[in-house]
Formats: sequence, C-alpha cells, structure tokens
Amino acid sequence: MAIDWKKNADGLIPAIVQDADSSVVLMLAYMNAESYEKTLKEGKVTFYSRSRKSLWTKGETSGNFLELISMVEDCDGDTLLVKARPKGPTCHTGSDTCFNETNQPKMDFLYYLENVIQNRKKNPVEGSYTNKLFDKGINKIAQKVGEEAVEIVIEAKDDNAELFLGEAADLMYHYLVLLTAKGFALDDVIKVLEGRHPKK
Repeated sequence: MAIDWKKNADGLIPAIVQDADSSVVLMLAYMNAESYEKTLKEGKVTFYSRSRKSLWTKGETSGNFLELISMVEDCDGDTLLVKARPKGPTCHTGSDTCFNETNQPKMDFLYYLENVIQNRKKNPVEGSYTNKLFDKGINKIAQKVGEEAVEIVIEAKDDNAELFLGEAADLMYHYLVLLTAKGFALDDVIKVLEGRHPKK
C-alpha cells in the first residue's frame, strides 16, 4: 500500500519510532514526503517540525541520531512505524524515550548472560565455571542440564519459593550453556516457538 500523503491538508503523517532491538516505543513525530525520502537516503530518521516548519534530523544537535532499520505504513497508509537504533537518549530531556520510560527489554539480562557464555566459549577465562563445562564436552553439559531439570522438578513439589527459583535459575544457565555448545542461540529457539504459535 502506498503512503497517502494527501490525506491531511498539510501533507504530514504521524511516525511512531520504535527501538528495532528492544521494541520499546521511543517517540512520536511527523513526516512529510521530503523527510521520508531523506530518511531513506541518509539512513538517519528525519522528521518535519510543525513549529519551525522545516525538516529536522533527530540528533543533529545532540548527536543522538536514530539509525534507520525499517519503515512500514499502517493498513490505511496514513501512519508510519519507524524501527531504528538510537545512538543515545531519544528525548531532549535526556530520557531514553519521550514517554520517560527506560529503554530496556524484559529479556535484556538473559541476552546479556547468553553473550557472556558465548564470549567464554570464544575467549576462555582461567578458573571460569562456564569454561570448565565447555572443557568437559557436550555429554557432560547435557548431563548437567538433566540433573538441573530433575532438581527443579523436586523443588516444584515443595512450597519453598527461594529454592525453586534458585533451581530455575540453575537450569536456565546450564540450558544456555548447552545451546551455545551446540552452536545455537536463544533466537533460534524463539523462531521455533513463533512457528508453532497459532496465527490469528
């Protein structure tokens, strides 16, 4: 569907900016055909300022640019969803977003932990428990995941939340080590789950 720039008399349409990695909504501004084309050409998100009546590239004064990843129009062709990677805080107040939210996905630490594990595999650290697991090989890692799975099942039968969550954390950690040892990542598993999810 083509963008309907003529739907409004001023030729402007709302542009919702979303972090391409975290999916957090960063801001809302307006674009016209000229700012849209400039964004596509230069790869930095550019808007039309209704107060100054001119184009403005986000970050042109602060350096906190929005690196364009993709743009797609909605079903009516009169609103844009802009996915971008922010190079610093998005809001002029210094906040991550213009809605005063922290730009941090809920899964952020899990991906951070996965990155640490992957880095241990590529760059071993002496004395690292993770490296000791990798050194023992895939069979030992798989066995450890099995042991942790049994332990969480046992704790699930009791009412000690602290012990249950501790075993859940142990299982998650060793599961990530196993994924890394097999050459896979969380995103590979997520793709399988998405494929199984019924489409509405």
